[in-house]
Amino acid sequence: MRPILLQGHERSLTQVKYNAEGDLLFSASKDDTVNAWYSYNGERLGTYAGHNGTIWTLDVDYQTKFLVTGSADNTMKLWDVQTGQCLFTWEFLTAVKRVAFSEDGELLVCVTEQRAIAQGAIRIFRVNREDGKDQDEEPITLFHPLGSKATLAAFGWDNKHIITGHESGKIAIFDTKTGEELRAHEKAHHDSVTDLQLSADRSYFITSSKDKSAKLHDSRTLAVLKTYTTETPLNSAAIAPIRPYVLLGGGQDAMNVTTTSARQGKFETRFWHKIFEEEVGRVRGHFGPINTIAVAPDGRSYASGGEDGFVRVHFFDETYFRSRPYGELEPED
Repeated sequence: MRPILLQGHERSLTQVKYNAEGDLLFSASKDDTVNAWYSYNGERLGTYAGHNGTIWTLDVDYQTKFLVTGSADNTMKLWDVQTGQCLFTWEFLTAVKRVAFSEDGELLVCVTEQRAIAQGAIRIFRVNREDGKDQDEEPITLFHPLGSKATLAAFGWDNKHIITGHESGKIAIFDTKTGEELRAHEKAHHDSVTDLQLSADRSYFITSSKDKSAKLHDSRTLAVLKTYTTETPLNSAAIAPIRPYVLLGGGQDAMNVTTTSARQGKFETRFWHKIFEEEVGRVRGHFGPINTIAVAPDGRSYASGGEDGFVRVHFFDETYFRSRPYGELEPED
């Protein structure tokens, strides 16, 4: 497997994301810039500078027209992908922990941190796609999830539903218009949910958790479809298209890393068989915990971002595509 090492951040990575075509890769980190890279050769296309703190989260819309970022400086910014210009800034009382576009790019969900000065909140904004600079400062919906604070959110199988991940290990579905909790799975995990990524058709999604497991859930019922149990806290999980695998990343907590060798710290990307729930392989490379993983939309490569400040893009060998994950029982197309 051929890796490309991308060096463009001074501090640990928080999120990596491919655009819909898969030709660009965006990376956010605890320094205050977002980088855009050509995914096929690792060349840096440019940076998006303007935040004054850790950038926790980013997302890019389906047309690769707008990029949205959320930061510890209590702002969410909308950027023009092509020019790198900041088009609009929303300001809040607390840090922005997660942002995500809807599938059609018309809506934007934003999760803000819970602090003494403000409750944790989920806000839905309508995006003016004609004029990026002319956005409404007020959300169309604002609600405060009761109980455990939400740390993750994404639009579900349509724009009317939002799927959330919480600090207690709970996952839930909320109504976009009313903010009403429609369904919840209180004990989906036994510790905080660290990542939530949907399948290409949004019919199911994967979550990772500090409880050392990742789980596949049905988007409508939240039923647990598959469970992948590891021996290390997980920070990220992604679903591979084309092949029946999921990729998991994590490692021992950052503060204990100095006392641990790379092998013991378990800083590998783990490949699990999506259906059979068996680990099938690992890829090493990072010198610290893996914080974020994304798989290219065409399923031919994946990117991981680590506590070590590097982004690694791996291209799968032909053997990955020739392998027979179902043995002799090859499924019909």
